[in-house]
Parts: sequence; C-alpha cells; structure tokens
Amino acid sequence: MLWFMEGSCFLPIFLVIWSSSTFIVSYIVALLRHDVDVIFPYISDTGAEPPESSIFGIMTTISAFAGVTTMFARYKYVEKINSMIRKMNPRLNMAALWIGCLSCLGMCFVATFQVTVEPLVHDIAALCFFVSGVIYVIVQSVISYKIHPYGSSMPVCHIRAAIATFSLLAAFPMIVCAAFVKTPGMHWKIHDKEYELHVVSAVSEWMVAFGFVFFFFTYIREFKVILSFLTPESNFHIMSVNFPSIHLHVCPFRFFLYIILFVFLMKSITVRK
Repeated sequence: MLWFMEGSCFLPIFLVIWSSSTFIVSYIVALLRHDVDVIFPYISDTGAEPPESSIFGIMTTISAFAGVTTMFARYKYVEKINSMIRKMNPRLNMAALWIGCLSCLGMCFVATFQVTVEPLVHDIAALCFFVSGVIYVIVQSVISYKIHPYGSSMPVCHIRAAIATFSLLAAFPMIVCAAFVKTPGMHWKIHDKEYELHVVSAVSEWMVAFGFVFFFFTYIREFKVILSFLTPESNFHIMSVNFPSIHLHVCPFRFFLYIILFVFLMKSITVRK
C-alpha cells in the first residue's frame, strides 16, 4: 500500500494540497488578468473579480469542507486516546473542534461574499477565519503536549508549537495594520500613503494562511492509524498498537451537505442583490 493511502492520511494531504492550490491558482489567474499587483496582494483580492472569484469561491468552500472533516477526525482520534489515558479535560478537545469549525465557517463566508460585493461581511468573516484558526492551532498544540507520548512525537509537538507561535505573531500585524488601511483598492503604488501598512498586513496574511496549511501537514503521520469507511453509518476505526479499534456511528458527511446547502443559499442571496 502506498504511504498516502494508509489509514486516513489522505485527509490532511488533500487539505494541504487543495488549500495551497486555492491560494496559488487564484493568485496566478488574477495576476494574468492584471486584477492584482505582483507584490503581495491580499488573498481576498486575488478572488475578488470574475472569473477568479468563481474559482476562489469553489476551491475555498471545498477547503472548508476538507477542514471540517480533518478536524472531526482529529477530534475523534484525541477523544479515543484521552478515554484511555485521561490526561486532559475532554472539554478542551471539544472546544478545539468547535473553534476549528467556526474558522471553516468564516472561510465559507469569505468565499461567498467577495470583498468587492459585501466588504463588511467579508471582513468580519475573514477576521473570524483567521482569529479562530490561530486559536485552533494553539489549542491543538497544547493538546499534543498533553497526550504525549501517545499520538505525536515530541519533535512534532515542538513543530506544532512553533507554527502556532509563528501564526500568532503574524496575526497581530495583519489585523492591526489592516485596521489602519482606510483606502480600499487592489492596485497599490509605493508612493501611496498607506502602502507600507498594506504590505505588512498582506504579507502577514499570507504567512498566517500558510501557517495553517503546514500545521495540518503535521497530522499526516497520526492519521495513518485512523481508518474510515464510507458505510451508511460512516464508521470510523482507530487502529494502533496501543489502542483497540473504535466504531463511531457518526456521519460527518452530513455536515458537508448542510454546509453546502447553506453556502449556496447565501450565494443565491448575494447574486439576487
């Protein structure tokens, strides 16, 4: 069996590749159409104008679905380990799941309401996505240390802590500088009054976004011991030398359907406006 087919490691692998492609593809299309500048546009600006707005919307929504699935699998994995070792409060694991889902919901709104259509809704959703995402990676880093030596190795725990710290430090200038950028626009010149603030905020935004991507990359090794089957009951099985198999009669794919319906409803409302 190929390494990327072991267990459920395809979930974080798909999430990492697809999310990275979302940012890169929309940027390239927007750049080729001269809708954004070469030097550090906001991520949202790369998906503000058609046709890249449609590409950005579809790919970002799929990334959000993949994110919810990966977070849910991680939640059940930690839940199973903690039920055996009882080294942390299970509410911490539940809180991480809800915070992660809130971040993915913000991502869906960002994809649905472009900055040129509904700037207020878009900005609030982006803030929700980034803030919740930073909190999620911090909480998951704490969880990794708490359940060690089960789950992650100590080097992986350190890597997650480093990524969480990096994302947190980058989030501050991203938010603060963006708050002082009063002039909207997707084309900036070096002599513009708020150019420096824009560059710092945009660079920080890209740093935080790819910090999230690389954080999920650290899930791959753990997900090799999680076996998921698409049965009517959507049983999840966690297999390892330390723990017995587990059957979870939960269907996370129903969540996908609900989110898809909600997003397309919001999209139709936006189109009517």
